[in-house]
Amino acid sequence: MKHSTIATLLLLLVAIRFNVAAQAAEPLLDSIPERPPAPAFELLGPDGTTHSLAALQGKPVIVNFWATWCPPCRAEMPSMQRAWEQLKDDGVLLIAINVGESKADIDAFLADVPVSFPLPMDETMGVSQAWPMKGLPTTFVVDPEGRLVYRAQGEREWDDPKLLDLVRALRQ
Repeated sequence: MKHSTIATLLLLLVAIRFNVAAQAAEPLLDSIPERPPAPAFELLGPDGTTHSLAALQGKPVIVNFWATWCPPCRAEMPSMQRAWEQLKDDGVLLIAINVGESKADIDAFLADVPVSFPLPMDETMGVSQAWPMKGLPTTFVVDPEGRLVYRAQGEREWDDPKLLDLVRALRQ
């Protein structure tokens, strides 16, 4: 091999190793130090049920924003379902707000990836625009008083015990 090819491969290996180390050091959830009030919402689910943040107050709530066309959103849904199965009897709620899609889109997704937590629809994207996010998936943890405590930008393994412990610690 030429010297430049070997040097390029070594640089690539160093970059990969650095990237893996950086991901491992990445926090599970980003703290929101100001703890601003979470923007209110009232949305219909695909089953016609109304979901509002006000009705969830008094318990920690994981609020996820997602779409069926988003590969990282789809990838994290099974771990969210596993997290929900662990949290639903622990006084922690989980809700995943679909951004900009129809009931038919969500129903088709649920045929492939069944979940039992609420999936309200933000068809006009008015609710998602009120929350401090830059892309999908974005997930927030809201404390029992209705304040934003944590944010996760991008895919997470929601059934990670350390992550779940952070959320459980917010219970009153």
